[in-house]
Amino acid sequence: MARLARTAGLTDVQQEILSTVRDFVDKEILPVATELEHRDEYPQAIVDGLRELGLFGLMIPEEYGGLGESLLTYALCVEEIARGWMSVSGIINTHFIVAYMLKQHGTQEQKDHFLPRMAAGDIRGAFSMSEPALGSDVSAITSKAVREGDEYVLTGQKMWLTNGGTSSLVAVLVRSEEGHPEGTAPHKSMTTFLVEKEPGFGEVRPGLTIPGKIDKMGYKGVDTTELIMDGLRIPADRVLGGSTGRGFYQMMDGVEVGRVNVAARGCGVAQRAFELGIGYAQQRHTFGKQIAQHQAIQFKLAEMATKVEAAHAMMVNAARKKDSGERNDLEAGMAKYLASEYCKEVVEDAFRIHGGYGFSKEYEIERLYREAPMLLIGEGTAEIQKMIIGRRLLEEYRFQG
Repeated sequence: MARLARTAGLTDVQQEILSTVRDFVDKEILPVATELEHRDEYPQAIVDGLRELGLFGLMIPEEYGGLGESLLTYALCVEEIARGWMSVSGIINTHFIVAYMLKQHGTQEQKDHFLPRMAAGDIRGAFSMSEPALGSDVSAITSKAVREGDEYVLTGQKMWLTNGGTSSLVAVLVRSEEGHPEGTAPHKSMTTFLVEKEPGFGEVRPGLTIPGKIDKMGYKGVDTTELIMDGLRIPADRVLGGSTGRGFYQMMDGVEVGRVNVAARGCGVAQRAFELGIGYAQQRHTFGKQIAQHQAIQFKLAEMATKVEAAHAMMVNAARKKDSGERNDLEAGMAKYLASEYCKEVVEDAFRIHGGYGFSKEYEIERLYREAPMLLIGEGTAEIQKMIIGRRLLEEYRFQG
C-alpha cells in the first residue's frame, strides 16, 4: 500500500533493503504462500531466497559477516515478510533471537564460533523456554542441568520450538543448581545452553530427540516441535556467556526482541488483510453498486486502516527504543499487545467483508483467519503483556503520598 504504515526518517540504505524485501514478497512469497500453507510444506525455495538476500545476517554485526542493521530495519522487514506469509517470518524470528542473545551475552569464543555461520545462514537458530506443563510461568521450569566434570548433563522435555527440526543450534533454558543453593530465587538458578544438533527429526544427537512436527490450526509450513533431553551431554563452554544462573535474564532480553517481532508480524498480517478487504469490497456488487459504496463497509475499512496505522506506529516506537539502548519492555509489551489484538480484529473484519467466500479455502483471507490467533499467544499472551505494562506503569507513576 502506498499510504498505510509508512515509516518516517529511514535512511537510503533502509529504504533500499525494504524495497528489495517488498519485491521479493510480491514475486516469490504471495503467489505460492496459500498453496504451500495448505500442504503444510516447508518453504525451502523461499528460505533459500532469503539467504541469498542476506536476511539471516541482517542484525549480526559486520565484523561477523552480517549487515549490522538495527532492530527497526529487522522489524520492518518482518512486517513485509509477514504480509506475504506469516510462517516465513517465524523462520527468521527465532534465528535472530538466538543471534541477538549471542551478540549481547555470548563469550568472545561463542561469538566467533557461531555468528559468522549464522550470518551466512549455514547455522539456523531456535530457542526453547516453554515446557508441556509450564504455560507463561517460566520460573516453574523443571528441565535441569547437572555438572559432571567438564560437561553438563541435561534432562527434561521442552515444548513449542519454532524451527525445532530445521535448526542446527538451539538456545535451551534449564534449571541449574550448581552454585545456587536451595532457596535461591527460581529466576537466579536458570542457565541458557547452546545446543548444537543435526537438522531433522528423531534422535538428532545422543541424548536429544525431536519427535516430529506438531499439527497446528495455522502457522503451517514452519516446523513447531517438542525437544526431549535424556542424558544430553553439553560441554561447559557452551553455557551462554560462560556463567550459570544468568539464563532467565538472557532469555528475557531475547524475548523483548521477539515481542517486537510478533508486533511486526501482526502489522504485516493486518496490512495484508486490509489489502484483501478493500480490494474485494471494490469487486463485489450488491444492490446495484460496489459494496465499498455502502456506508457500513466504509466504516469497517476506516476502522481497519486506523488500526493498521496505530499498530505500526507502536511497533516502530518499540524497535527504536530498543535500538537506542534504553529499556523497552513497556513499549515492546504495548506494541505486542496492541498489534496482535488489532491484527485479529482487522483480519476478522476482512473476513466479514468477504462474506461466504471468506470461508472458502480458495480465498487468501481464510488462511489469514487461521494464522492471526497464534499472535495472541506467541511471546506471551495478552494477559502477560498487560501484567508487564501494569507493573511498569506503577514504576513510572509511583504515587507520592
